Amino acid sequence: MKQSHIERYLSQGIRTLRQDDPELFEILESEHQRQSQSLSLIASSGGTDSSALAVAGSTIVNVTAEGYPDRRYHAGCRFVDMAEQLAIDRAKEVFGARYVNVQPHCASVANHTVMHSLLTPGDTILGMSLDQGGHLTHGAPVNLSGKLYKAIGYGLDSRGLIDYGQLRELALEQRPRLIVCGTTSYTRVIDFGRIREIADEAGAYVLADITHIAGLVAAGVHPNPIDAAHFTTTCTFKQLYGPRGALIMMGRDADDVGPDGTRSLSNCIQSAVFPLMQGAPHVHSIAAKARAMGRLLEPGFRDLARLIKANASELADAMNARGYDVISGGTDNHIVLFRTPSALSGETAMRSLEHCGILVNKNKVPGDIRGATTTSGLRLGSNTVSLRGMGRPQMHEAAELIDTVLRHTHSTGKGNFQLDAGIREQITERVRDLCRTFPLPYDVSNTVNVASIAEVEQTDAAIAR
Repeated sequence: MKQSHIERYLSQGIRTLRQDDPELFEILESEHQRQSQSLSLIASSGGTDSSALAVAGSTIVNVTAEGYPDRRYHAGCRFVDMAEQLAIDRAKEVFGARYVNVQPHCASVANHTVMHSLLTPGDTILGMSLDQGGHLTHGAPVNLSGKLYKAIGYGLDSRGLIDYGQLRELALEQRPRLIVCGTTSYTRVIDFGRIREIADEAGAYVLADITHIAGLVAAGVHPNPIDAAHFTTTCTFKQLYGPRGALIMMGRDADDVGPDGTRSLSNCIQSAVFPLMQGAPHVHSIAAKARAMGRLLEPGFRDLARLIKANASELADAMNARGYDVISGGTDNHIVLFRTPSALSGETAMRSLEHCGILVNKNKVPGDIRGATTTSGLRLGSNTVSLRGMGRPQMHEAAELIDTVLRHTHSTGKGNFQLDAGIREQITERVRDLCRTFPLPYDVSNTVNVASIAEVEQTDAAIAR
């Protein structure tokens, strides 16, 4: 088949980079090799489909396109308009939304955009506390959301579950303008409908940040907040395997009148994205979002989402079996959160595991007496290992590898550690063998192997019995 103009252009770009800037080319090549040889269990990572990468690197990036389809401030936007509308239409179909804005540069910007469209400085917001599993943009004191607004935090009960009773009590007492739900390290199903009931009783709007569960929501294996929340935000990277970027979506409330009494809520978001918060959109990322949404509409993605969920559950069970304190006792999504052995901080444990090619992130756990830069916990995620096609046996092997490293790690203070060289070599080689057996795919739709999905089906059947 004859190469198209865009194929020749992209190929020429790689050749030119290799020839004219070998230093940068080598950095990029080394980074790809690092990813290929590492066992990534970082919950906030996934993997971008190679076709989405190609879209993001295409010449559409050259177009300046302030505004929206058919309402641009620059000429030459005919095909940009088509790409943006395609992304919107596909995202609506994926999530069952009535309104979608595909221009936000990241989920943090999306959250701030929703807030700025509704609130004035000093208004009260209610969000999950950072040390209970919330996100910086949900009202953390160090974040703009916590500086501009009066942020009140809710948290977890003694079982490690969202304390809906506390949430309702705070909502009725504080009367927030906005309740934020969605988390970064919560491992159980979120009852969006219950939160909406509380918000309606308190006279508040609801923002659901589903960045960490968007793929599960898209596949129908986690409740969808589109019609429960007034606004739903997500990044398009982690579990959607697309480019860096975000979406703001709305369901049944899209046409409701906003706080100014004149415009609809969706129109408030439209003008808040542009021109209030952003200028010219990243049109190459928008086009890549269209590609990612297309992948989500393919039947195979549901198998991948089911594998993500099953692998996290297996990983949690395996860590529990080895005596680790897994927060809430397990997981209903892709996240596993557990306390490190008391002699090790999360920082030390993370560094030691990275030394062996196992990538995790330090994370605060409920009741943590250590600071955010040190922590007493680790957060694991199953997005990337599931993308590689790993299944139940590999999750138990991963737990064994983690346990072996942590049991042989000795803290020497300030995040430093000692680890026997023989243990390091042994674990590193096993990690590389595992990664060679399950290489990073080029095509997200062809990742789930038959054996892995059969294991998921057996688990589903056992639960049903």
